[in-house]
Amino acid sequence: KKIILGVIDLGDHTVETAGVVADRIRRALPYVPAENLIPATDCGMKYLPREVAFGKMRALADGARVVREEIGRA
Repeated sequence: KKIILGVIDLGDHTVETAGVVADRIRRALPYVPAENLIPATDCGMKYLPREVAFGKMRALADGARVVREEIGRA
């Protein structure tokens, strides 16, 4: 099964860092194989300011890239 994991908190306008997102993804890996894990937001971004939404999406992409690179080295 594919698991969509909410790693971005949309209830807070603070933009996560790539490191925070990567840590959230790593915490799921003991339970879900990486190929079945889809990092995502925890809901829609309709009510966020555009710059906050963009920052959160950038953090999501960067955090996922960090974990992909780590897994590739393992």
